[in-house]
Amino acid sequence: MKNKKAINSKILLIVAVVIVINILSDKFFVRFDFTADKRYTLSQTTKDILSNLSEPITVTAYFTKDLPPEFAKTKRDFKELLIEYANASDNNVVYEFVDPGKDPQTEQKTVQSGIRPAIISARSKDEVKQQKVYLGALVQLGEKSEAIPFIQRGSAMEYALSSSIKKLSVVNKPLIGFLQGNGEPSLNAYQQVMNSMIILYDIEPVNLVDSAPDLNKYTTIVIVSPTDSIPSEQLQLLDNYLANGGNLFIAYNRVIGDFSTASGKSLYTGLEKWLSEKGLTIENNFIVDAKCGSIGVKQQQGGFNFTTNIGFPYMPIISNFSDHPITKGLETVIMPFVSPITFNGDTSLTFIPIAKTSNKTSTQTPPLYFDINKKWTENDFPLSNLTVAAVLSGKLAGNTESKIVVVSDGDFPVSGEGQRAQQLQADNVSLMVNSIDWLSDATGLIELRTKEVTSRPLDQIKDGTKFFLKWFNFLLPILLIIIYGIIRMQYNKNKKIKRMEEGYV
Repeated sequence: MKNKKAINSKILLIVAVVIVINILSDKFFVRFDFTADKRYTLSQTTKDILSNLSEPITVTAYFTKDLPPEFAKTKRDFKELLIEYANASDNNVVYEFVDPGKDPQTEQKTVQSGIRPAIISARSKDEVKQQKVYLGALVQLGEKSEAIPFIQRGSAMEYALSSSIKKLSVVNKPLIGFLQGNGEPSLNAYQQVMNSMIILYDIEPVNLVDSAPDLNKYTTIVIVSPTDSIPSEQLQLLDNYLANGGNLFIAYNRVIGDFSTASGKSLYTGLEKWLSEKGLTIENNFIVDAKCGSIGVKQQQGGFNFTTNIGFPYMPIISNFSDHPITKGLETVIMPFVSPITFNGDTSLTFIPIAKTSNKTSTQTPPLYFDINKKWTENDFPLSNLTVAAVLSGKLAGNTESKIVVVSDGDFPVSGEGQRAQQLQADNVSLMVNSIDWLSDATGLIELRTKEVTSRPLDQIKDGTKFFLKWFNFLLPILLIIIYGIIRMQYNKNKKIKRMEEGYV
């Protein structure tokens, strides 16, 4: 009877300890990050943003109750992230989780907050059903708010949360000027780029035709895809801007392609000569690359019309990036009708290529005709690693340090307007926004934008490592139980021997 009471007391004690630990784990959350990319460790950028908060941030997480396992993990990861934000901000980040489905009023409030439902496929009792779920959050600072409409699995949660907090808490945003008046796309043609940039910057058009424009108020001036001739007096204004420490982002077409006529030609705006004076040459060539995107070609056969996708080497897929903050985390950028960049300038300047073609590439000189039916072979791509994006820094004009990021394709960040607007590849947007961040912003959010969880499937692990991990996971629990049993047995044996000694009471 006495032993039974002792056992019951031990069980109750263990249960009580487990309950206390679970309660404390929510308040004092700690985890160890052994991942190679430190995916579960808050960046210094986030810590800096949180340490500079002048008033509390409220995060309302709208997650549907009873989510399927893979989405429940997203909820759990987001909650753990919020706990770390609260700890790092000295409790200046306050959060709560709300189930939008608990009543119609709550769901209506969720939608009004900017959180939209998603339809997912969920397996239940050996059948797949469509389910409406909410996985979003509303970040609030005073009267201001910013919605995170959908928190995706494997996405950069930290960037989404930190950028929302930064957007609400920033007071004086740097001003970015987009050059207009020389045939450049309007600001409405950069919808995806603008959505990312408004987090940190104020943006406005700048026209060099205006009398005495004040360029020095701009942290960076952006020049994308001019099609008209730029007068020398305007180029002199850009030199004066660089001489005062200004920075430029230039995405420029040296050649252009026309799908309606299947032809390509050169483009002259005056930028080519101005850049060559600084040692930068965007060559008058089309790059063709074996690693390329495809275009749809209409064909007719047997009275039927259909569209066939064929590889188009004039549309290189760029995946060869340097280890640079601008290109860190990028995977692929599509650059139609791009040209090679070379540098033969002053050795006092620093030239860094940040994006190159594949090892199977070549160039063609305009004017030319795009032969859609051409059968491309390896002999058509004798060159390799041609530079298509680069950074030039130093005393580019005058005696003050300045920087230029140049990309030899003016169309890669432009989504277009109205019905002709297209959805850009995410890395196309990131290349431009990262460039402007690097030129303009010192907060470090550039590193978070492309911070993603990289999956490492077992089929990509070496056989020896896979064998070790499999048996390690299988044997470790058994080994721990055996060790515990040996220790427990030895403890009881020593206790029994001690009881048999003379004088034991």
